[in-house]
Amino acid sequence: MIGDGVESGFLSPYLLHDGISEERVALLFTVYGVTASVSAWFSGALSDLWGPRRVMMLGLGIWTALQVVFLGLALPAHHYTLLLISYGLRGFGYPLFAYGFLVWVTAVTPRHRLGSAVGWFWFAFTGGLPTLGSLVASFTVPWMGTYRTLWFALALVVAGGLVALLLVPEPTGRSRLAPAGERPVATLLGSLSIVWRNPRVGTGAVVRTVNTAAQFGFLVFLPVFFTDTLGFTLTEWLRLLSAMFATNIFFNLLFGLVGDRLGWQRTVAWFGGVGCAVTTLLLYYGTVASGDEFVPAMVLVSLFGATLAGYVPLSALMPSLAPEHKGQAMSALNLGAGASTFVGPAVVALFLGPLGVQGVMWIFAGLYLASAAMTLFLTLPDTPAEPRVPATAPARSGTKVQRRPSAEPPWTPGTS
Repeated sequence: MIGDGVESGFLSPYLLHDGISEERVALLFTVYGVTASVSAWFSGALSDLWGPRRVMMLGLGIWTALQVVFLGLALPAHHYTLLLISYGLRGFGYPLFAYGFLVWVTAVTPRHRLGSAVGWFWFAFTGGLPTLGSLVASFTVPWMGTYRTLWFALALVVAGGLVALLLVPEPTGRSRLAPAGERPVATLLGSLSIVWRNPRVGTGAVVRTVNTAAQFGFLVFLPVFFTDTLGFTLTEWLRLLSAMFATNIFFNLLFGLVGDRLGWQRTVAWFGGVGCAVTTLLLYYGTVASGDEFVPAMVLVSLFGATLAGYVPLSALMPSLAPEHKGQAMSALNLGAGASTFVGPAVVALFLGPLGVQGVMWIFAGLYLASAAMTLFLTLPDTPAEPRVPATAPARSGTKVQRRPSAEPPWTPGTS
């Protein structure tokens, strides 16, 4: 994910400097976003069908091949159509690799450790893509130049891909996850139909949409709000944005651990839904009250980044809602993630004019509270309770084990 994120801070101005118009650059990134969203949705279904490892190999191959075309042919020739095809279709690459691996993680991790496992996944994902990738570029661009930095990013992606594919011997990810005998077409269609076949999965997808809708919406209007209204410089705003994501990285890991202890459902509802509602309003009213004071603003954006990570256990909860079709459940989760990329900006486009920044902040806070309420429906299927048998008394044959509904991962003292 570091290799994939190297370009995030400079590719747009690099293409503009190369003579490509703003409209064409915007179209290029739009196509990339669409293909990435579609790929995120298909990653779970294809993992069900082929196995996560094969899906990861496909994602790595797509990214590598199209990056070679992008750098070796399209950029030197300044051929826009080839740029659009190679870079746009490259968007299929990283979601197949990254989310294929996430499906693998959820398929093999014991339930009582699943929150921690997905916390580590998102720690690595967000640490690489928006954060360390840009940091690497800040050193390599002055040293070797922009064009060579893009080739260096390719080397990083290949190295990371080979580490995952060659050094993870776990066997489950090498075979299909769907039940034996299920037809390929049914598997692919099931990745969409599960949203209404299993209403709890559909509800989880909506919760995932709300999770990052405000994040993408904020990127539309907060830069102007912080610079023109509050009086921060552009450099200060960029540092505040970096602080938000840096905080989010570490809390992704923390809330994965908290979810395993406190319960996935409760963590998402209180730390994610209610927490984001509170910090969204604090972000607005607190910065308005403190003006262009940098330290209070740093605290407020960091609080929002922290509570945004409260939704991390949702990646553990969703596949557990459909244990027979974990890949399909993850496809629904990824579909919600893709939907948030346009739901957030759409809210801003519709309501910023008539309601202003304050009104939009209240809308996002309301959506977060609604997502907290929706988590009440995300109860796990029944799981057998382990019988407690005294050490001195052997268990009698024929003893019936009662089943109880469980909305939280099983936990016993001494586990971590």
